Amino acid sequence: MTPRRCPCGTGLPYAECCGRLHDGTAPAATAEQLMRSRYSAFAVGDAAYLLRTWHPATRPRTLELDPAVRWTGLDVLATSGGGLLAGEGTVEFRAAYRHEGRSGDQHEVSRFVRVDGAWRYLDGEG
Repeated sequence: MTPRRCPCGTGLPYAECCGRLHDGTAPAATAEQLMRSRYSAFAVGDAAYLLRTWHPATRPRTLELDPAVRWTGLDVLATSGGGLLAGEGTVEFRAAYRHEGRSGDQHEVSRFVRVDGAWRYLDGEG
């Protein structure tokens, strides 16, 4: 049986890519890696991971994902900062989805900051 590919688009098996971040065995090393793992969390329906990686100042109390939305692809368009030693960064991306038989996409520039050494999603403009 072939391992399931990670939804984030790296081509790696899910368990070796975002799965390690989702299950808590590895932290995101960069802002882009956190953004990719958050996209994958939307794709696999892991609302708990999304809440855990949201900045405390902007995190909603709860998060309900729409099971009718199927995320179908991710393109990272640009990054700024967000490297291994950075304290903040931005990632511009386009995420494709299908909902009720229609295709769509979400375009966003997301901001990330480190909190106690861990990357967190702060907010985004789309």
